[in-house]
Amino acid sequence: MRHVLIRGIMGLIWLAAAIISGVSGNFEMSALYVILGGVFLYSACTTWKKDYKGGR
Repeated sequence: MRHVLIRGIMGLIWLAAAIISGVSGNFEMSALYVILGGVFLYSACTTWKKDYKGGR
């Protein structure tokens, strides 16, 4: 459970960094941060679904 939570938090942090970079005008790094955030959140989601089927 802990690793899923950590991956989810890291994904949200990367997405927040993407928003901040996008607002500041650094669009190349913003795109990188969106990709990294998406990978972390996808990993957390697939692990959650695999380990906790049926809400357990």
